Amino acid sequence: MQKEFFGKTKEGKEIYRYWLKNSKGMKAGVMNFGAILVNLLVPDKDGKIDDVVLGYDSLEPYFENGSFFGATVGPNANRIGGAAFEIDGVTYHLDVNDGVNNLHSHMELGYHKRVWDVQESSDSVTFSIEDADGCMGFPGNKKIQVSYTLTEDNELKIHYHGSSDKNTIINMTNHTYFNLSGHQAGKICDHMLTLNASFYTPIVPGAIPTGEIAAVSGTPFDFTKEKRVGDEIDSDNEQLKMTGGYDHNWVIDGADGSLKKFAEVKDPVSGRSIKAFTDLPGVQFYAGNSISPHTGKSNAAYGKRSGLCLETQYYPDTANKPQFPSAVFGPDREYDTTTIYQFCW
Repeated sequence: MQKEFFGKTKEGKEIYRYWLKNSKGMKAGVMNFGAILVNLLVPDKDGKIDDVVLGYDSLEPYFENGSFFGATVGPNANRIGGAAFEIDGVTYHLDVNDGVNNLHSHMELGYHKRVWDVQESSDSVTFSIEDADGCMGFPGNKKIQVSYTLTEDNELKIHYHGSSDKNTIINMTNHTYFNLSGHQAGKICDHMLTLNASFYTPIVPGAIPTGEIAAVSGTPFDFTKEKRVGDEIDSDNEQLKMTGGYDHNWVIDGADGSLKKFAEVKDPVSGRSIKAFTDLPGVQFYAGNSISPHTGKSNAAYGKRSGLCLETQYYPDTANKPQFPSAVFGPDREYDTTTIYQFCW
């Protein structure tokens, strides 16, 4: 474990980056602003080490971070239709920040812009915050923890825990963008992807699910067998046209609350691959369609499809879809979930 000063917030709070490393050559850099994954250094098949996640070299660009690079998103990731939901007969109104809907809770007050408390150990860092009843429109006084661990099996393990004194929505995710050729390498369209998901949740304009659970078979959404990300991303499919490419929720096969492998990503150039595991029921595969052209780490040119996200989650708009798995947590149900990204080369 190494700790280094990374900058100060606009309010003068000191932010630190915490480096986790293993004996295999991997290093992860995480910071207490937004509980953000800033760096992930991984060897390739020839032993060359590259940073494989998009981000910035300094703190200041994270004050904006419009693409949510590396961010811990909460209390609710993804979209809630109409920026409102009802629990126990009470309607709660959220920030209207994505058309008429709510996206990622709040652009400025969300967990990705908070300064977290830190507890260090030899191979992990645990970030924690308290979130007051009514903040961003969500009920309940909440206590939230996010832990990052880097193992000797080349796993980046992210564990979340949350409690609330009222029933509320807790549906967090990590919004890291991976590029297994290196964060500076350009588009991820040649990455090979497998998703252990036979169904997905179709959307209406605004990217709110219809409520249907639809089969991927015979559609561009079928990644049950390994397929190049770019093969059908620009096909004349109405679902893809609505979001400019893949930005949908897949229903993980056999999800039952236990850890299951849900995805594998391979980069033919570097030889790097990710095997991804979660105990959650869904994953938002986002192909980075809306990354605006700008400069990232090491003066790299980032832009459309420079990285891909595998955001584990309860389904989008589950707060308004009783047929979807529930993300309501409170006095009788604590939020506790783990996602693992395991690297090979």
